[in-house]
Amino acid sequence: MAYTNSSMVVYKKLSPNHSGQRTHSIDRITPHCVVGQCTAEGLGEWFEKKSTQASSNYGIDRDGRVALYVEEKNRSWCSSSNSNDQRAITIECASDTTEPYAFRDVVYQTLIKLCIDICKRNGKNKLIWFGDKDKTLNYPPKSGEMILTVHRWFANKSCPGNWMYARMGDLAEKVTKALQGSSDSGGGSTAKGTQASVLKNLSEADVIKKVGALFTANQKKSGILASVSLAQFILESGYGKSELAQNANNIFGMKCSLSGNSWSGSSWDGKSKYTKKTQEQNPDGSMVTITADFRKYPCIEDSIADHSAYLLGAKNGSKLRYDGLKGCTDYKKAVQIIKDGGYATSLTYVEKLISIIERWNLTQYDAKDSGGEVIRWYRVRKSWADAKSQKGAYKILKNAKKCADQNLGYKVFDADGKVVYEPKAAEPAVKVPFLVKVSISDLNIRTGPGTNYGRVQFIPIGVYTIMEVRTGQGSSVGWGRLKSGVGWISLDYARKL
Repeated sequence: MAYTNSSMVVYKKLSPNHSGQRTHSIDRITPHCVVGQCTAEGLGEWFEKKSTQASSNYGIDRDGRVALYVEEKNRSWCSSSNSNDQRAITIECASDTTEPYAFRDVVYQTLIKLCIDICKRNGKNKLIWFGDKDKTLNYPPKSGEMILTVHRWFANKSCPGNWMYARMGDLAEKVTKALQGSSDSGGGSTAKGTQASVLKNLSEADVIKKVGALFTANQKKSGILASVSLAQFILESGYGKSELAQNANNIFGMKCSLSGNSWSGSSWDGKSKYTKKTQEQNPDGSMVTITADFRKYPCIEDSIADHSAYLLGAKNGSKLRYDGLKGCTDYKKAVQIIKDGGYATSLTYVEKLISIIERWNLTQYDAKDSGGEVIRWYRVRKSWADAKSQKGAYKILKNAKKCADQNLGYKVFDADGKVVYEPKAAEPAVKVPFLVKVSISDLNIRTGPGTNYGRVQFIPIGVYTIMEVRTGQGSSVGWGRLKSGVGWISLDYARKL
């Protein structure tokens, strides 16, 4: 095909950091965060250096100006993935320097326009965001479809930052509407159904906030944690076959609610409820007959309530399928009960659901306790973004502090991700400061004392002052904190002077 470049470009400085003409047609767009409120010229100068070993097709600077650094016909070096960059238009966007790496509104609005322009010139009339790495990377786009991907799927990075990640669905929707010139999709027109119509113009984060109260209200009636039920709806909204998925997408896909929906294989009593009987799979692979009572649901509230009714009432014979779920106050335990009951056969189901709960802080929607206060959890982690490093979650701050004291490099975070306690550094085992000589050219500077921390850059050969020494992953001698404040180096590869 013949490749073109955007007419929105106001500044051009082509980077030498690219792989020449791409080996795959364009069917993806990958927005990135620069981690800096840069200018088009400043980013261009950085990409112009061969030592940078990075580039992007386009950049959007802090004032919303579009720059071209690698022509669309060529593969940029941007996403830590050859296969992704061969087929994606990559866009670096000026952002704040700290999480959630927010964009200015002018940057985001320009990103929407640039994506529309890219899709039009490449013959696409639909931009899609699945929000699921495996589904996205295994999905073969149709001829008119463009798919959104993110850098964090291919490297241990936050990029494009949680601010932009929360708006990927909004980006896809706005671009698609502009491409198709479409009006809102149809659906039920019940009074409560109009509430869903209002949601369709919001970002995913806004929708979650908007409907969170509905899950809280339902928890008070059903006894199922709002965070768990809400997380299931978010997870299922990326899939389109199951009954739950259809109604989850109804909410988080921001469409109008279904009206008078009925389930396949159900029998209706003609008044207020019907009974569903279905064949479902046990964890061991065997099939069993499950029955549960429901209602018809013409609105979001009833759809949520019926999902809870299933989890509480589903029976295998006379035995509850998810026994112990009602009244469970530990979201991790509740998720495990659901998984063990055979709700999902995916080996990563528990991890995915917990990740969603923690990423969106969904425990804030759990019903208040008898004292009228929302239960506040204190989490012990290396960093808020590194959910897998979590040692535990505690209702009592004192217990969380004790856990952090017992685990080097860990801190206590509140439900909003703010550090509320950080143990003091242990007394150094060696006298500091002292000088070291670095004689190798590929020694990494890292953001913390260990190979589990992110890489900053290579440290140039020379003599440096070490201000603090700590033990950490990947070093037998220890890690030294540089006087410059740029980060830490492994003292295994530096000679003390």
